[in-house]
Amino acid sequence: MKPVWVIDDEESMRWVLERALSRAGIPVRTFSSSVEVYAALDAGESPSVLLTDVRMPGQDGISLMANFKSRYPQIPAIIMTAFTDLDSTVAAFQQGAFDYLAKPFDINVALQTIRRAASEQAAFGQPLAQSASHDTLTPSSSPAMQDIFRAMGRLASSLVTVLITGESGTGKELIARALHRHSRRAAGPFIAVNTAAIPRDLLEAELFGHERGAFTGAIQSRKGRFEEANGGTLFLDEIGDMPADLQTRLLRVLAEGSFYKVGGTQSLEADVRIVAATHQPLEQRVAEGAFREDLFHRLNVIRLRLPALRERREDIAALARHFLLVSAQDLGVPLRSLDTQAMRVLEHFDYPGNIRQLENICQWITVMSPGQRVEVGDLPPEVRDAPGAVPHTEPGLGSLRAEPALGQGALNDWQSLLRQDVQQRLVRQEPIVMATLLQAFERSVIVAALSVSHQRRGDAAKRLGIGRNTLTRKCRELGLDEDIEL
Repeated sequence: MKPVWVIDDEESMRWVLERALSRAGIPVRTFSSSVEVYAALDAGESPSVLLTDVRMPGQDGISLMANFKSRYPQIPAIIMTAFTDLDSTVAAFQQGAFDYLAKPFDINVALQTIRRAASEQAAFGQPLAQSASHDTLTPSSSPAMQDIFRAMGRLASSLVTVLITGESGTGKELIARALHRHSRRAAGPFIAVNTAAIPRDLLEAELFGHERGAFTGAIQSRKGRFEEANGGTLFLDEIGDMPADLQTRLLRVLAEGSFYKVGGTQSLEADVRIVAATHQPLEQRVAEGAFREDLFHRLNVIRLRLPALRERREDIAALARHFLLVSAQDLGVPLRSLDTQAMRVLEHFDYPGNIRQLENICQWITVMSPGQRVEVGDLPPEVRDAPGAVPHTEPGLGSLRAEPALGQGALNDWQSLLRQDVQQRLVRQEPIVMATLLQAFERSVIVAALSVSHQRRGDAAKRLGIGRNTLTRKCRELGLDEDIEL
């Protein structure tokens, strides 16, 4: 067996792979740059498998692999990268990669991939069409998203029907658009239809078009989405909500490849690739009789399940930075940056609205935060005060506040937390510590009392054992008047 060639500019990575392959009885040779590889190739040598990093000084791994595959198309090549994104993944498969390994990877997984590559021939068809625009999907370090990217790399050159499932807000349309951009139909149109957003009596005409006079108000003939998407991709979002009668028409189109306009008599060819999406459990809908089983099987050729954002928390920081940058550019304002504690709070939030909710939060921060450096107190209240949120400190309050996640014991031990906070302030030589903490204490007590009394000042004052006028004066002094209803 010829040796496996490992190309990486990091000596430690070369050492680890060389040691692991040798222990597994696989001959190996390591290189630190593409220059060394070309020298070996020019000398007439070749490997059984090429394993190369992407980012290296000089020529990058994708270009190296492309040149190598032009000489030895039958020899499998595997890409290694610590910067996993859709562009690099698709580029790797475009150039004929057998597979890729996202750093850091399990060495046993790497060995298994290398063994599989050595025993099979890489065959991924014709190169993919180049993307017509910059991909809006952000890089991901999530294993679940890496699986999605890998599948998309293999799917992009295929015309098979794809079903994308996942909760609302997980980015199903972004995935559909990326599949189109990296397909052989990229030069054609991408048409998206939200089947749940169009009234039932109009959806048929929206999809298939109509002839003049087909129904009341049809004063002229109109193309439908199938006809507009000719030669491209038709994305049917929320397919699980499609009415039963239209499910039958859609099934006929998928089976026969043709359709009729509403009120029409001429058959039209449906030269479109279908990508469908739903947040509904279609198997359950089939069992309930709400979705046709034969249509489900027609759509469920290849399924991509998008993970909820809470299942890929390692991506939240990168996504937040991306959305903050986009928001700042859209609004023409300075870029906001999250401090460590604020980022921790974002990373621990559960995001019932998934990526769309994170994007909205970043827009809120860009508009509402008073400065470029965003602290916990600058986050939206629903994030900052969510049940189970990580412990954090309020401006001017230090460690006095304990979140519900700390438990009742911690809440009862607020005096100990206060002492710790005071000690930290004194060590930092903060001025007027007493006044700062007294103001923070009064603010915290009054806000809590008003919350319990549903913002009724008279009730709050009575519960605190002070007069209403005193409470009103304190609210004015603490700047709470704007936040409290009279």
